[in-house]
Amino acid sequence: LLMQAELDALSNSLEVPAHPLAAIVGGAKVSTKMAVLGYLVERVDQLIIGGGMANTFLFASGYNIGNSLCEVDMADQAIKILEKARLEKCEVVLPSDAIVANDLAIGATAKHVSIDTIPETSMILDIGPATIHGLKQRLTNCKTVVWNGPLGAFETKPFDLGTNEVAAEVALLTKAGKLLSVAGGGDTISALKNASVIDGFSYVSTAGGAFLEWLEGRPLPG
Repeated sequence: LLMQAELDALSNSLEVPAHPLAAIVGGAKVSTKMAVLGYLVERVDQLIIGGGMANTFLFASGYNIGNSLCEVDMADQAIKILEKARLEKCEVVLPSDAIVANDLAIGATAKHVSIDTIPETSMILDIGPATIHGLKQRLTNCKTVVWNGPLGAFETKPFDLGTNEVAAEVALLTKAGKLLSVAGGGDTISALKNASVIDGFSYVSTAGGAFLEWLEGRPLPG
């Protein structure tokens, strides 16, 4: 009964979850996920933001992000999400370091830099080792994690390392019985398959857009 399994997994991960509860939200554009973030900060203990959408939050927070993908017109809304998170006592976690390159291409020269020293000509394409380590530490203290979206440009190596490492840690903690992990969304499934950990999560939703709508708190037709 696939729909029953889906509803049970979603209910246990966000409606009646075991705390601490973390949400990992990534992907390229923050504009498609503002409603999701606004809903999540009211419910989760930690909101971990990665991928291209993290750049908009870094830009809004005053960081120079070089030539990185960024939705400048969403900066004001990003600030509102950060302010709402503070009111809700939800910790927002942004990258502290990054892997950058001047081009998004296989074989491009990648460089590790702190988030406050992004070169003007470079693009942030993945989270760095300090961020990976920090996220792994956070996950060991969590009981539930909801995941939507990759943490970097995972389609192009080596910019899949951050997503792969964090996903592997989630799978490891899940298999050890320490974590309930629920993931969903098209890019998420592709990223977890790329990391070879899709079977290591408690539940992976194939609902795509409907999973995002559920993360927004919208009533679903079913």
